[in-house]
Amino acid sequence: MVWYFDENRPIYLQLIEEFRLKIAAGELACGMKLNSVRDLATEIGVNPNTMQRALSELEREGLLITQRTAGRFVTEDKEIIKALRENMAKEKLDGLIDGMLQMGYEKTEIIEFVQTYLKELK
Repeated sequence: MVWYFDENRPIYLQLIEEFRLKIAAGELACGMKLNSVRDLATEIGVNPNTMQRALSELEREGLLITQRTAGRFVTEDKEIIKALRENMAKEKLDGLIDGMLQMGYEKTEIIEFVQTYLKELK
């Protein structure tokens, strides 16, 4: 797995964002065991301390759980993951809607635009 990092932002923040996305998308499933910090750091190409910092933050958020002798796991709390997905979706929608409002779209036009776009995706 190759990860590309933006040199203008702290790597640990980018790791957190990528892990959140993978958890929200189900790529890292509920209850899934993660590799060790050292193995993840080597696999992704970052310093183990940076990886530890990112994983600790995800643990504080409740997305990861550490079991003493067994390792780190993705939470099995589906409500936490559901809230994560909803928050991430709202952030994306906020950006889209703010941009369209700045372009002069009315709310009803935005709704029509999105509905038309979704129909065209099928």
